Amino acid sequence: MIIPIRCFSCGKPIAHLWEQFKERTEKGEDSKKILDEIGLERYCCRSMFLGQVDTLELVNKFKKF
Repeated sequence: MIIPIRCFSCGKPIAHLWEQFKERTEKGEDSKKILDEIGLERYCCRSMFLGQVDTLELVNKFKKF
């Protein structure tokens, strides 16, 4: 849903990089190149970004009780 503030494994702050990553991937850039340039070198942090599914808009469509 929402990218976590810190990586679950190593504790590195990663949330501030999410918007930049999302914008650049929507433009069609290669994910590996983007992750290298924004400074995510550890595989645990990379997996947080590559495994993220942005479903916030989908969840907001449903009625809240």
